[in-house]
Amino acid sequence: MRRRDLLKAGLAAFAAQALPRGALADKYPDRPVRLIVPFPPGGAFDTIARPWAERTRPLFGQIVIENMGGAGGGVGAAYASHQRPDGYTLLLGGATTHITVNPSVPANDLKELVAYVKANPHRVSYGTAGHGSLNHLTGELFKLRAGITDLPHVPYRGAGPALTDCLAGQIPMIVPAMTNIVLEHHRAGKLRILAVTQQNRSTAGPELPTAVEQGFTDLVAPNYIGLFAPAGTPKAIVDAVSAANLKLLADKSYQELLISGTFELEPRTGPAEYKQYVENEMARWRPIVTQMGIKID
Repeated sequence: MRRRDLLKAGLAAFAAQALPRGALADKYPDRPVRLIVPFPPGGAFDTIARPWAERTRPLFGQIVIENMGGAGGGVGAAYASHQRPDGYTLLLGGATTHITVNPSVPANDLKELVAYVKANPHRVSYGTAGHGSLNHLTGELFKLRAGITDLPHVPYRGAGPALTDCLAGQIPMIVPAMTNIVLEHHRAGKLRILAVTQQNRSTAGPELPTAVEQGFTDLVAPNYIGLFAPAGTPKAIVDAVSAANLKLLADKSYQELLISGTFELEPRTGPAEYKQYVENEMARWRPIVTQMGIKID
């Protein structure tokens, strides 16, 4: 994944031009806005993108979703970063991960998974949404902390294709984003979720243990899904998008929709807070990525 491209796309909204609100925001948007979803259909991003587009229509106008998978989200991020900074191309970024296995893998928790992988070299691999994705980094951090050297990574063009192959037994293990679809497969016995990689248990799946509970104290890899815009997008437009988004997030029915989709509700976050979050996460992951020896630039 080209992190430099993602950085350009991601920080654009926060380094926007300081233009007066006036006419720009008053007439924006006056045509459809494209929302780039940097993964194929069927994953966590679609779970949130489509209802978001539908619910913001009265507030924000028409949103046209374009799925653009590849390179762990890097293709879509790079594309969005090079579009005109006029507010008519936005990017949906972020992911939340957990560790999931096919029921054929005889492991009910991370300790049993580690033992099985070490006892069966060359037999287990894991799939993710793509090289350099948060899912990939989470999988490699798990390997590092567990002392596993033989657990090859299989990158897909998105979480949807990886999930399909895991359900079919084509790959024994995946590190996908947390979605209601994956949770339903777990509860139906078609998949087994071994751990969620967030600090606390999931609101939608409180029966699922965290990696922290299982002794992996720093295997915490949540991420806010947020909106990004190309560098140079006027501040008036950034503020208009933020206002529409915050209004929607305050709606109780939309909050219930997010919770049912396994998303966790966080305090209202504007451009400045999200910018700080992105910068903190980059600083947190940088030494870990260096230690793991992953090349993602």
